[in-house]
Order: sequence, then C-alpha cells, then structure tokens
Amino acid sequence: MRVQSSATAPTGIAVTGPPRTFGTVQAALGVAAFSLTFPATAWGLEGFGPWSLVAVRSVLAALIAGGCLLALRVAPPSRSAWPGLAVVAAGVVVGFPLLTTLALRTSTTAHAAVVVGLLPLTTALLSALRVSTRPSRTFWTASLAGAAAVVAFTVQQSGGALTTADLYLFAALLVCAAGYTEGGRLARVMPGWQVIAWALVLCLPVSVPAAALALSYEPVHLTAHGVAGLLWVAAGSQFLGLVVWYRGMAAIGIPKASQLQLAQPLLTLVWSVLLLGEHLTVAAPLTAAAVLVCIAVTQRARG
Repeated sequence: MRVQSSATAPTGIAVTGPPRTFGTVQAALGVAAFSLTFPATAWGLEGFGPWSLVAVRSVLAALIAGGCLLALRVAPPSRSAWPGLAVVAAGVVVGFPLLTTLALRTSTTAHAAVVVGLLPLTTALLSALRVSTRPSRTFWTASLAGAAAVVAFTVQQSGGALTTADLYLFAALLVCAAGYTEGGRLARVMPGWQVIAWALVLCLPVSVPAAALALSYEPVHLTAHGVAGLLWVAAGSQFLGLVVWYRGMAAIGIPKASQLQLAQPLLTLVWSVLLLGEHLTVAAPLTAAAVLVCIAVTQRARG
C-alpha cells in the first residue's frame, strides 16, 4: 500500500501533533544529538578534509533518508512544499555543516559554541517574521537572558579572543536559523522525518559529485576517531537528530523548541571535555543553572 503524501494527508500525527510533553521530549532529544556535532566534527577532521567531511556526511545521510522513504513507499511532497525544502537543504544540510566545519579547522569547540548560544534567539526572531508568531515579553526577556549567559560563558571559555572563524560561525547562525524556521513550518503539515529526508535527497545531485571531487583533492587518513565522527554527523546530527527536532518543533512551536537549544552549548562543552580533553572551568555549573531557569521560564511563558 502506498503511503499518502504527507502534505495532503487529512489526518495524522504531523497534523494533529503529539502531546506537548512528548513534543518537548523529542525537541530535547534533538538538542542532545546536536550537542555532539562539534566534537564529532573535530573527530571527523582527524581523518577527512573539511570539504570531504561535509559532502560525504550529506551523501551518507541522504542514503539513510532515501532508504527510509523507499522502504515506506512515501509519495513525494506537493509542489508547494519544495521551495521550503530547498531552504531547509540550503540551511541545515549544506550551509551550517560547511560553515561550522570550516570554522572548526582553527576554532575550538568551546569557541564555536558561541553560535549555538545565539541560535535559539535568532530562530525565534526569524520565526516571528516568517510564521507570524508573537511570543510574550516574558518569553523574550528570558530568551535574551539565557542567550547572554551562554555567550558570556562560551566567550570566557575561549579566552575572549575573536578569530577569523567567527565570520563562518555567524554566517552559519543565520542560515541554520532559516532552515530551522522553514523546517518547523513544514513539519506542521508533513511528518518531521520526511522534511529532513526530502531535503537530504534534494541535495544528492550536488552532494555526490561534490564528495567525489573533494575526496580526489583532499587526503583521507582513516582513523577510529575520523570514521566515528563521520558516522555520527551523518546519521545522528544530519538525520536522526533533525527528525526528532522537527517533530518537537511542530508539537510545541518553533520559539519554545528553539529555547531548549540554550542548553546545547553547555552539553557540547561537557562532550568536549570527555571526548576531546578540553578544559572546563568551574563557571559551567553556574551557567548551567542560569540557563535551566531561563528554559523553564520560556517553556511556561504564553505566546
């Protein structure tokens, strides 16, 4: 039996939405998956060049997504959904991975976490413009306070120095927020996993030749860390994490889901200590407590 196109399905989990608590859990799982992206990328760069790593991760993720679409015999989305899928593809499949990978060649994961600290606020702003959401003043106050705490902590962790990688990071911030916003909007009318799956498949005509070209120019040194990092950013960050993330956004709204990402830089720093041996100061638990308070306020604030 052929699965009805998600964009036209009259009923279903994406349209009616799971319970809000379950949506919050899914969004939180997405944040947990994303928190490993920078450490995994640092591992991947031990074995692959930056262009190879980004292109190959996109191809692998697209093969996983395409396999799921074929196995479930999912019909293509309606024509009206493709422009939004192109924005998702440009933002979260190509733009954010490429720009952050280029930044991580010279930046520590702690410094790169600055962009993640600002991502929730940027996503909420773009959401307000794109889908006409109007969060409350309390929501914005808590969001700004949380973002300020995260930025202050991550900048202090990196010694307060700005590097040339910051241009990549701030550009990544903008394109990713656009992709999140558009993906969250689409996830209201089609299953979240199909949003990222079709976006990944849409990139295959570009990612396959790009991977072949990059691998022919950049040397590959296969190591355990390199392979593990590549597999995680492809399967975990690029596909599975985005599946639960978009489902969560569809259930609880883009602004509230985005504020859960205030915890992502702190989780990234924990992984950086455990996996990369980076030093973590005693300011971490204090910042974590402040961020958790801000998250609690944003989740309770009425839009």
